[in-house]
Parts: sequence; structure tokens; C-alpha cells
Amino acid sequence: MNASADLRRPRFPSRLRAILLPAVLLAGLAGSAQAGGPGSGDYGPLPPVGSRDVSIADPLVTRPSTTPCEVPLFDDLSFSDFDPKPFDYTPPAACAGPWAKVVLAADLSVTAGVQYDRTAKIWIGGVNVFFGTTAEPASTLAPDWHVERDLTDYSALLMAAQAGRILIENPVDSTYTGVIHATAKLQFYPVPAGGTAPAVPDQVLPLGADPLGATVDLSSSTDMLSKTLTLPTNIERAYLDVFAESQGSDEFWWSCMPDDVAPITNDCPGTAFREVEIGVDAQPAGVAPVYPWVYTGGVQPLLWIPIPGLQTLNFAPYRVDLTPFAALLDDGNPHTITLGVFNVHEHFSTTAVLLLHLDAGSTQVTGALTGNTLAAAPTPVVASTIGSNGLGTVTVTSNRSFTLAGYVDTSHGRVDTSIDQTFAFDASTTYTSTQETLTQSTTVDTTTTVTTATPASTTVRHEQLGYPFAFTYSNAAIDFSQELQRRSTTTIDGATAFDSTLDNRVTSHHQSAAASRHSEQDYEYSDSSGACYSRLITSSANKLATVTDAVPCLIAADTIFADGFEHAE
Repeated sequence: MNASADLRRPRFPSRLRAILLPAVLLAGLAGSAQAGGPGSGDYGPLPPVGSRDVSIADPLVTRPSTTPCEVPLFDDLSFSDFDPKPFDYTPPAACAGPWAKVVLAADLSVTAGVQYDRTAKIWIGGVNVFFGTTAEPASTLAPDWHVERDLTDYSALLMAAQAGRILIENPVDSTYTGVIHATAKLQFYPVPAGGTAPAVPDQVLPLGADPLGATVDLSSSTDMLSKTLTLPTNIERAYLDVFAESQGSDEFWWSCMPDDVAPITNDCPGTAFREVEIGVDAQPAGVAPVYPWVYTGGVQPLLWIPIPGLQTLNFAPYRVDLTPFAALLDDGNPHTITLGVFNVHEHFSTTAVLLLHLDAGSTQVTGALTGNTLAAAPTPVVASTIGSNGLGTVTVTSNRSFTLAGYVDTSHGRVDTSIDQTFAFDASTTYTSTQETLTQSTTVDTTTTVTTATPASTTVRHEQLGYPFAFTYSNAAIDFSQELQRRSTTTIDGATAFDSTLDNRVTSHHQSAAASRHSEQDYEYSDSSGACYSRLITSSANKLATVTDAVPCLIAADTIFADGFEHAE
């Protein structure tokens, strides 16, 4: 039996498990599931109002105007065991690269019955191209959903035939009866006539557990995903796409307590703080925040019908900029890239993808790492007033700022890159005799400055990323709120070239009476090019209630960027 499936237990924070677990297995919802219809423009498909099927406000990936070539990866695969399902990928003969856009589109479903949410991962050539979890069914609910991912930056991987695999560990027996099905394809969009292909990485390299694709499980703060590579000697820029999925008792890391308090409150240990640490050759090289994903079986499954938590069914990687280390990586020697999770107690499932931009005019790029003030680990501050009765407040904060800087001498002149980042984390959990209240905030403030000698120019991108999160539980009700906030401004030689704003928020309220349950997702994006997207969906009594799309917001948010920088979701 695959260990990661076992580690998806428990399904709730330990202090809630005894109260809520029976509802998962016994609660049935009246009515029948209905499939979603086709989308309109960049607005994704939604089921009809009144349906209990999966409803998500996120936009579809923006497509060019050209007609795509489609490459099926697999069709209606069935998952009822622990075995990965192999498939073969072949590039589209009728649409030779480079491409204007490459999109992974997948449709998944689970039959009615009892089943936990499961993790779904798709790999091509050992590279992870999709990571997410599945919706939970009910006795009369067979949910289906559509997911997409922009893989344009992975074009170099897709230029050649590759072995692929999909893994959804989903044991089916007399108790857990839901069978998962999946279909997926790649869409390759030619560059429009007179257009220019996007500047994509020249190499896409996997950091996983085996050549066909597998995650690396971390069960302590000393465990590491570690990959030693001999890389090209003409790297100009380097990035790392990072996935870190919390599982086991770490699934609810946002509710964990200090080690000495956890036995009193019956919670997981390690505090409510986790962070991904990136290393290059044993020196600190970057940090990635952990998004507080809540899966569709988390805490109370009825919270997530029909609107799941943010990114629950389709995780977005966090992109770490390793460009200051490019000169170090260019020396022709083997280099080791590591990834660890600070405070991990039992289980994080991790993988990463290394993206390299090469200097086509040179076989050897030189330069230096000129600054690195990143400490090896954060130093969180923990305070507790929890008494022997389990009542009181626990807070944990972590704040650190650092600079990473380096330059490369390329065939087109010297390029200096400096990254100034501040990571701030603040969490507070209060237990009273009647209620548990948790608030949490993760913020990342990044200023990336790129100076070129030929032509002489300075580009500055300032990005503010925020993950507000709140949870309240009492015998009367459960409330959740999750948000993703991003503000980005780019200037070139002091003049604003581009700015954008994204707010994506999900709130959910649960009470025993179905009529008192409600939730909503509000996705808002706009930028200085005039692109915008706005969709608000609400639910009542576990059914889709309203859909409000702003007009003329017709352009989805995730790929409308014109500032020449790499963008992390």
C-alpha cells in the first residue's frame, strides 16, 4: 500500500474529529448531480444555478486567436487502486514549435458514494505538469470538474516524445466506493501570423523521486528533496517552480500548536507555521510560502459543496527566482539543489521543476554571486497563554528580510539581478469554552531589479503577495475565509510599464440546517493594459445560487503580463 494514501488521515484537526467524522460518512444530499456546461470566452464552465456540482470562479487560461493542435494524453482512465497509469506523449506533427501558448486541459469526476479526497498528479518526462486534489462525492452526488494549466514555459520539455504517467491513489472497497475518472489533453496554439513566440525557458528539468515522475515525501525538518545536476555553462536566468502539499497530521498545519501545548489541546505539534527553504550547494538560495490549502474533505466536507477552497482542485506552483546564482551554476561542475519544509511534523509531498534560460550567443557565461543575506532558517517567535484546561491564546510570528544579488557577463553584455524580499507570517489561535478562532496572514514583498549594460537600462518589479486565512469553529457553526492577494508594478528606467491587481477570495459558512449554509468565491483581476476579469459566485444550502460576471471583463488574468518578468501564481 502506498504510504501517501495512508497519510491522508486524519481528515480533520484532532480536536474536531470526534464531532464531525460521522457527518462525512453518513450525510447524504438530496437531488442529483448535474454536469457543467461549456464556458463562454475566458469564463470557465459552471453548472446551472441550483446544482450541487463543483463550482469555481477562476478563469480559464487565455488562448490566442489561432487554431490549436490537440494531443490527447489519456481518455477516461479509471482510478480504484494505488497504481500509476502510464501514457505516451508525442509532439503535434501539424503544429511544430515554438508555440504561442500550450495549455493542459483535464476533466475529472468521481462516482457517487463514499470516498476521501485524493491527490492527483500528472507527469511528462518526469516533470510535474499538474498537481491538485479531488472533490469528495456523497451518496447522491457524483461531482465532475475541469482544470487547466498554462504550460507555455514548459515548451522545451514538449518538443520531444516523452513517457508520461498520472497517479491518483484511490483505493476502492466495501466502505470507500467512489471511483475517479480522468481525461486530459494538451492544446498547442501556433504563433499568429506576424507574431512572435514568447521567450520561454530553454531547459525544463525535473526534481522528483524518479525519472518517470514522483514526489519526495518529507517527514521532518531535516528531510530534503535533493537533486544533483550538471547544468549548461551558458545559463542567464534560472527559476524553480515549487509544490509542497501538506498531508498526514501536517494537512492542517495552520491549526497546529507548539510542541508543549499540542498534547493539552489535542492538536498537531510544530506550531501553525510552515515554510519551504530552497538551497543551492548547501547555501540558502530562496524561500517559498506554504499556501493554506483546505481539501474538500477538510474539517467539514459540506463547507466545500459546491464551492471548494482556493486552488484545492488545481494547485499553483510558487516560482522562486534563482537568477542571482546563475554564474555559480555555469561553472561546469555538479550542483545540488535542495528543498525542505521548516517545522514539518509528519508529511509534506514535494516536487520542483528547474527552468533555465540560456545565452544563445555564448557557450560559457561567467559572473558572480555578489550578495546573499538569507539565513538558513527562520526564527519564529511563539507565545502562549494556554492553561491546563486547554483555554487561552497562542501566537506565532516570523519576519525576515534578505537580499540575493548576482551578475552574469553574457554575449549581449553584463546583466545584474538583485532580489530584495521580506517574508512575514502572523498567526493567532484562541480557545474559549465555546469557540476556537484562528487568524493567519502570510505576506511576501519582493523587489526585483535587473540592470543591463547593453542597452543601459534598469527594470524594477515590485510584487506584494498575501495569503489571509481565518477559521472559526463552535458547536453552532463553522466559518472559513481564504484569500490570495497580489499587487504588481513594473517600472523601466523609472517609468511605469505595467501594473496589475488580483484578489481571489473564498468564504464558507456551515450550520447543521442546510438552509443556513452558504459560501461564495469572488475573483477580481485588472491591469494597466485594460485586461480584466470579474466573477462572483455564491451558494445557498449547498447549491449554486448566483453567478455574476462583469462586462466587458473578457480577458482572464493568469497570463496577461507584459513586463518581461517571470510570474508565480
